[in-house]
Amino acid sequence: MLHIEHFGNGWMTPVLAFVLSFIGSVLGLRCAVHAKVSAAPLWWLIAASVALGGAAIWVMHFTAMLGFGIGGVPIHYDVPLTLLSAVVAIGVVLIGLTIVTGGGNEWVTLPFGGAITGLGVAAMHYLGMWAMRVQAVIEYEPTLMVLSLVVAVVTATAALWFMLHVRGLLMTMGAALVMGIAVCGMHYTAMAAMRVRHSESMVMVDGVTPVQLLLPLIATVSLVVTGLVIVVGLAESEFDEKRRPRQPK
Repeated sequence: MLHIEHFGNGWMTPVLAFVLSFIGSVLGLRCAVHAKVSAAPLWWLIAASVALGGAAIWVMHFTAMLGFGIGGVPIHYDVPLTLLSAVVAIGVVLIGLTIVTGGGNEWVTLPFGGAITGLGVAAMHYLGMWAMRVQAVIEYEPTLMVLSLVVAVVTATAALWFMLHVRGLLMTMGAALVMGIAVCGMHYTAMAAMRVRHSESMVMVDGVTPVQLLLPLIATVSLVVTGLVIVVGLAESEFDEKRRPRQPK
């Protein structure tokens, strides 16, 4: 078996991954709040899905992967599969949000939506790992792999519950803190299931390096997050204005 390094850059990558997950969770929760009172809830649910599925989960995964290494073996990523994993992450969060906000008994819709979202998030993780191109054989320890699926479902269910019930800014920050820890926990549980051994094949490895993947990723995410911050900020101001009692003339 080859040695696997999860923290090749020290604590920088896991801390950065958590911060990005926290920010994405805050934005996602605030978007979900506005979806409840907006005349166009679908657009807010889409924005929440991009924030939570894109920034809090998908970007967190690939940021954490910057500290990942396999015994000196070069790592590359297949770009189409990597982008597909982003679509999966955003898509399953949108499906889960649509299920839990569509009415019906919460005792039914929440576990159902959480299961679909959680398994979808786990699929995103393993699809992202499948996009990795290395001259080695990657396998997974079954018990830890199943545990990662359980953690993903529990995390997704908790996230959807927060989306339904969290209102105030202080509660949002607390919920986002829990969500960030849970998402990172799911990621590293799944990574702990990985086993890598030497490959007899000498096939050329294609794809892009982690740094080549990161630079456009940072630029894109920065633009999207900035846009969401502006949109949410404007909506918060309008919401506060409507709630403020009018002074009699």
